[in-house]
Amino acid sequence: MPADQSPGLAGEPAVPGAGSRRRDASPARRAPATSAVEVRRSARRSRTVSAYREGDRTIVLIPARMSEAEEQRWVGVMLDKLAAQESKRVLGDTELAERAERLSAQYFEGRARPASVRWVTNQNTRWGSCTPAEGSIRLSHRLQGMPEYVVDYVLVHELAHLLVPGHGPRFWRLLDAYPRTERARGYLEGVVAADRLPHLPAARGE
Repeated sequence: MPADQSPGLAGEPAVPGAGSRRRDASPARRAPATSAVEVRRSARRSRTVSAYREGDRTIVLIPARMSEAEEQRWVGVMLDKLAAQESKRVLGDTELAERAERLSAQYFEGRARPASVRWVTNQNTRWGSCTPAEGSIRLSHRLQGMPEYVVDYVLVHELAHLLVPGHGPRFWRLLDAYPRTERARGYLEGVVAADRLPHLPAARGE
């Protein structure tokens, strides 16, 4: 099943177009199970980014106008989206609470002890929230299906708020304990950036 990040075209099929340029990604960009990643640029593709599995390879389709930096970022985002699609199991509230407990033990010596951890559907502008006085942590349902390390980052972020309410230097020092903080933040920033791009009609042949 293709993963489609369509800033203006939700659900566009991932079909490589004529004139696309094929280029293998560097060894650092590998899909799960060590399969190779192939980036295909196409002048006919103006805004959408797609990815799909083809045998033991992962094909990422991007607009020809993208810079190298944008390519690297989108390859990472699309690999994560494919992985999320292929792992459809969603944690329940009980499992989410158990996960938070393990993360607290791993990164905060068990000092962050939430009274409750649950999914909510009324947080559309925040990924997570915390009420330190009540010891409650709430995660947006929009995180469901995202890579585990992203969900873990949001949990660690909210667990840290049980220890330090604000976002001062002490808070960010706590976050430094989680090794995938920057990668998770980059993933979420990519999702937000894609959501904010304008919705445009499909170009001919795209």
